[in-house]
Amino acid sequence: MRKLSFLQLLVLIALFLGISASAKEKEGEPTDKKTEIKEYIQHHLQDSHDFNLYSYTDDSGEVHHVGLPLPVILWDNGLKVFSSSKFHHGETLAEVDGNHYKLYHSKIYKTDAQGTINYDEAHGDHPINEQPLDFSITKSVIMILLTGLLMLWLFSSLAKSYAKNGLVATGAGRFFEPIVLYIRDDIARPNIGEKKYKKYMPYLLTIFFFIWFLNIFGLTPLGVNVTGNIAVTVALALLTFLLTNFTGTKDYWKHLFDPLGDTMPWYAKIPLYIILVPIELLGLIIKPFSLLIRLYANMQAGHIVLMSLIGLMFIFKSWLGSPLSFGLAFAISLIEVLVALLQAYIFTMLSALYFGFASEEHDHDHEEEPELAHL
Repeated sequence: MRKLSFLQLLVLIALFLGISASAKEKEGEPTDKKTEIKEYIQHHLQDSHDFNLYSYTDDSGEVHHVGLPLPVILWDNGLKVFSSSKFHHGETLAEVDGNHYKLYHSKIYKTDAQGTINYDEAHGDHPINEQPLDFSITKSVIMILLTGLLMLWLFSSLAKSYAKNGLVATGAGRFFEPIVLYIRDDIARPNIGEKKYKKYMPYLLTIFFFIWFLNIFGLTPLGVNVTGNIAVTVALALLTFLLTNFTGTKDYWKHLFDPLGDTMPWYAKIPLYIILVPIELLGLIIKPFSLLIRLYANMQAGHIVLMSLIGLMFIFKSWLGSPLSFGLAFAISLIEVLVALLQAYIFTMLSALYFGFASEEHDHDHEEEPELAHL
């Protein structure tokens, strides 16, 4: 039988005390806290059409949301532009040019004046209402734009300080310069090679700092989980996929379709190629898929664990359970800071590795050496 660690033992004790405390709640207090916490976590993980900072409930029981509305841009037989404040956080319908739109589970559906949502009978809770094309500026888009502007300002300032001070960084550039050099000397050069690493450096630097900054922003009180959105990670992995294959050398493509080379006669290779070539081609899809799913799953899981630990404080309501949950949440937050950097490093490292495969060149000695040609 496997022994329990000290941390696992504390968690079990806290769970026991939390269950005991929740069983002693007064009848007037809400008892279904688990469902409420689960819905809050799901809401936190989803993108939204407004930038909600926090909410509170007044003495009359009315919920007030504090934040900023964002522009909603729809294409529904023409361009429809309006403020997300018309939805009032999904509580009301938005009427635009005689059409009614409803915000339901962070998606916009076209409805009637009563806001009716029709469901697929086969799947139960799957809405079948018409969905207009949604080009809205959501909170994730806002954070992506802010991160892009921050990177533009930061590294433009770094470049200007180089020009002014004779290639010597000043200010915040002193912190970021060693990271830039590390990506160049320990990621790009060893994996891509001296000849071709420079043309990939702009992408590698951009992707590293872009992912890192977004991950860090997700841990701030703003709590925007951009890299936990699979659409974002798909786009990032797709960029690596396109760069890898559009810059691939003829040796790279030859290896995909002729992995055995000239090691044996062509007729002996045919049975092996029936298995090898599909595997090599499948690898083209598996590589970017591994990039997107690793980043998405790690960041999504980190937010779920952190929010769940915070939610446990409201379930335990005990002298040991709540402080223990807070302590664990604080520890996970520190680990998440490391994971934020680690995931940016892994994505950049694997991208450089794939670029190295695409840049491979083999020496072809088909001609005589000049000094031996006269013999």
